[in-house]
Amino acid sequence: MPKEARPGTGEQAKQHALAQLRQAILRGDMAPAQRLVENELAEQFGVTRASVRAALIELESEGLVERIRNRGSRVRVVTVEEAVAITECRMVLEGLCSAKAAVSASDEQLTELVDLGAAMSKAVADGEPLTYSDLNHELHARIREFSGQAVAVELLERLNAQLVRHRFQLALRPGRPQQSLSEHLAMIEAITARDPQAAEEAVRAHLGSVIEALRD
Repeated sequence: MPKEARPGTGEQAKQHALAQLRQAILRGDMAPAQRLVENELAEQFGVTRASVRAALIELESEGLVERIRNRGSRVRVVTVEEAVAITECRMVLEGLCSAKAAVSASDEQLTELVDLGAAMSKAVADGEPLTYSDLNHELHARIREFSGQAVAVELLERLNAQLVRHRFQLALRPGRPQQSLSEHLAMIEAITARDPQAAEEAVRAHLGSVIEALRD
């Protein structure tokens, strides 16, 4: 955004800084433990320090930033133990969403899941782990969306945002995409069969495998 078009103060400025910071953290442009200097960020985004500070406070509530007494803010480091605990919570919520999607999704939405599965298979066959990772993320997002369970979706979006670094690390681990592909295809098969119990079990099995991979 050109500097002259950037909002300098007020709620709009805070939202601008918030969106830029969140996107940078989720893309991995800002690494875990990286210091977030208010003056530098204010200049970068063309807003006031107060707007940046308000954005950092909100990101702290989302679990993406930590504010350290007398030392300012930094991108929060999510330990393996925390990643496992978050994934255990995901197991319950995503299992619920998968079961509901098996009942609620339209035929067109089920076709979309099948197409995503085919694209994931191609990415693995072509040796493209980052493409596979993006499709993996999209599949989970679509299942949440098709479930119609708005409360679970909101909770999961907050949880998943904290796992972005671990997600990329797993995607690049040799052999991991091949293993998780079969798990994702089982999820798709159960949902498209409109079998809510099998759909929930498939998601739980997949996320159980993720926990094992995190602990390795």
